[in-house]
Amino acid sequence: MRTGMFALVLGLLSLGLWPALPSVGWLFLLSLLALLCLRSRAWPLGWLLLGVCWACWSAQQALDDRLASGLDGRTLWLEGRVVGLPAHSGGTVRFDLEDAQSRRGALPRHVQLSWFGGPTIRAGERWRLAVTLRQPSGLLNPHGADREAMFLARRIGATGTVKAGERLEPVRGGWRDRLRQRLLAVDAHGRESVLAALLLGDGSGLTRTDWQTLQATGTVHLLVISGQHIGLLAGLIYGVIAGLARLGVWPGRWPWLPWACGLAMASALGYGALAGFQVPVQRACLMLATVLLWRLRFRHLGAFFPLLLALTGVLLLEPLASLLPGFWLSFTAVATLIYCFSGRLGRWRPWQAWSRAQWVIAIGLLPALLALGLPISLSAPLVNLLAVPWISLAVLPLALLGTALLPLTGVGESLLWAAGGLIDIMFRTLGLLAEWQPAWLPRPLPLWRWSLVCAGALLLLSPRGAPLKGLGAVMLLALWTPRDHIPHGQAEIWQLDVGQGLAVLLRTRHHSLLYDAGPATRFSDLGESVVLPTLRKLGVDQLNVMLISHAHADHAGGAAAVYRGLPIARVLAGEPLALPASLQAQACASGERWEWDGVHFSLWHWPQGKSSNDRSCVLMVEAQGERLLLAGDMETAAERVWLKENVSPRIDWLQSPHHGSRSSSTEPFMRATAPRGVLISRGRHNMFGHPHPQVIERYRRHGLTVHDTALHGALRLSLGAHGDVEGLGLQRRFWRGPPS
Repeated sequence: MRTGMFALVLGLLSLGLWPALPSVGWLFLLSLLALLCLRSRAWPLGWLLLGVCWACWSAQQALDDRLASGLDGRTLWLEGRVVGLPAHSGGTVRFDLEDAQSRRGALPRHVQLSWFGGPTIRAGERWRLAVTLRQPSGLLNPHGADREAMFLARRIGATGTVKAGERLEPVRGGWRDRLRQRLLAVDAHGRESVLAALLLGDGSGLTRTDWQTLQATGTVHLLVISGQHIGLLAGLIYGVIAGLARLGVWPGRWPWLPWACGLAMASALGYGALAGFQVPVQRACLMLATVLLWRLRFRHLGAFFPLLLALTGVLLLEPLASLLPGFWLSFTAVATLIYCFSGRLGRWRPWQAWSRAQWVIAIGLLPALLALGLPISLSAPLVNLLAVPWISLAVLPLALLGTALLPLTGVGESLLWAAGGLIDIMFRTLGLLAEWQPAWLPRPLPLWRWSLVCAGALLLLSPRGAPLKGLGAVMLLALWTPRDHIPHGQAEIWQLDVGQGLAVLLRTRHHSLLYDAGPATRFSDLGESVVLPTLRKLGVDQLNVMLISHAHADHAGGAAAVYRGLPIARVLAGEPLALPASLQAQACASGERWEWDGVHFSLWHWPQGKSSNDRSCVLMVEAQGERLLLAGDMETAAERVWLKENVSPRIDWLQSPHHGSRSSSTEPFMRATAPRGVLISRGRHNMFGHPHPQVIERYRRHGLTVHDTALHGALRLSLGAHGDVEGLGLQRRFWRGPPS
């Protein structure tokens, strides 16, 4: 039985490895082969193939429910009902629409929308909206999250921006939204949004600082309703009934164990309903049901059996769950605890078990966090030792009881006020700890180093007296990796995927330069959310130069965040006076040259340019005879002056000036530079229409290979190796489709 379930799970988990899904015909043949195998000695192979078929079929259904390519980028009127909890933040409302309909064509069942400056929207309302729809996508950068996979796992078939709308029907249902409004209206020491996150799973009200504090201290799980919350509440109910039975207070005619398991499960389901039964909550409830059933009837099957049964059930219900990081973290944490606490000789006192659980989970989650590219909190074991009981035994019971007693005037509000005070104390303490020990973002490891870390963690978690247990600590040293070896005379170039903006990282053997820092608006700062984390994951712990071509927000917006996050020896800019004084930017000077590790750099600047674009600071990089021109946003006039002042304009690679706008990449400029490839940085369906079709046609006419971040994700070039550009989006994954 276990062997068949294990084989089935392996087949279901193989989904993330498929570069393209098998056709219906192949799935039919595989299913027939699976049935034949089940009737022979190869029956484990049959279960594995059945898992593959079910996972691939389910994924294909999700792909078929995505927005048709013909509607991608189009604006049309649609009708649908708001579901979930709409998030209102900074003048923007984000919400999900289900069963949307339009006269223009069939729409996905689940659509995620944003309305900048939109009105108040409540769950359960029905709206008629003018929406610019897009196929689900996201920025794709080295070692970063793949948002397109996450959209697919959540079965979101389209995203969109609302242009206008009208409410057709008032709220129908929507009790969770009404409860959220009630919670946000109470006085909880300014922590009302945290209460909403803790009780309803609604983290939209938390600030960026709140999330950074939770991430730095490894306590995000405390405010994201997950298996821990469900399990702790159920465990509290179970423990109370078991304690009453032990004291002889529980009625003798009622068998305490079935009642304890039943009421624990009922409380978990009630909390799950309060949280909206999102996928993590469904997973937690299924795991809890399996554990309680095991406790009630099947303890002879061993401790790992309920974990395997829950894993099988979760993947059968939603095979796409394996594309979400939370899936791997939750099951890894539970597996670690079972491995370390079951079947060990001797008894631990409660405080010993609790303290050991924290460092056990910290070590056990290391391989998963590394594989997923997530930050690692070095203070998490110590912080969680106190924060988990603080939330679980004090805050959560008060908050749940206060919510239940809200109909009693003054009673519920008082309990929520007390819970908010406890939360405020916790956040103030976490803030101090976050400043003392920020989260560590390790560099991605090659497979052999990651395998060493896995083996080391397993050895450290093995029972006392196990052979080579001490060797585990030595093997964990594989976490610290040396800097990537870049040959002398070559430069590694990364043009990051920052949407409608520009950020280019240039690294030689011992030096790093950032050309532009990505866009920032009042809604988001990609310098902080994309550029800075990507630099750290690529092993950049300081910058020798940050060069900001000009002061437009799509190039300079993220500079302040990068400046705060990394030591920077020198900041250069085409328009230094237009940048924040805190950057201490120096003016870009034409003719300045330097050499790093055999790679040559030279600047060009036209301070008399009439526009900010024409005053862009232009950087030429040459490595072993191969040349790259980073042109910023310079346009026709600046291109003409640049050609006059450069006696040797020939280049190999061109960063497309002004994102490929019609006012740049002129015919004389293209003839004189004669590059063999162009790198375009822009956002999909951007409002400026970049790159212009005439410019793309000009590139094609001159024989250039076009590399576009909107289509191919972040672009990598080894300058001096005389190779080609690599795009992350060209790495085949079934949810991305064939390379374009």
